[in-house]
Amino acid sequence: MARPLPPKERDLVVYILGLSSSSHGYFDLVEDMNDGGMGSLRFVGSADRSFGKCIGEAEFDDADGVLVSLALNVDQRGELFELDLWKVDFSPLQRIATLDELRSPMFGRQRISE
Repeated sequence: MARPLPPKERDLVVYILGLSSSSHGYFDLVEDMNDGGMGSLRFVGSADRSFGKCIGEAEFDDADGVLVSLALNVDQRGELFELDLWKVDFSPLQRIATLDELRSPMFGRQRISE
């Protein structure tokens, strides 16, 4: 069932896209994905959509210290498809990180904002 994108998840998407907060109205509705509570969201769109490619990645540590990987994916038309969160031990997500806690997966423990 579609619902509005929560503010913390919206912040993640906007940050990865590099958009200003005033230019993100086109991805307001999401659906929770059946991922065991890890927090992945699919953006509402046409029924014939499929995964296209990943356009941005980050990682952070959950409240329990377990690594969470996130990827922002677009569909085959380049439209937002999903915000995929994967907790490496497959346990349910406890919290969404603040933007200053995000790290680039390519640079290990370096924060994205550094």
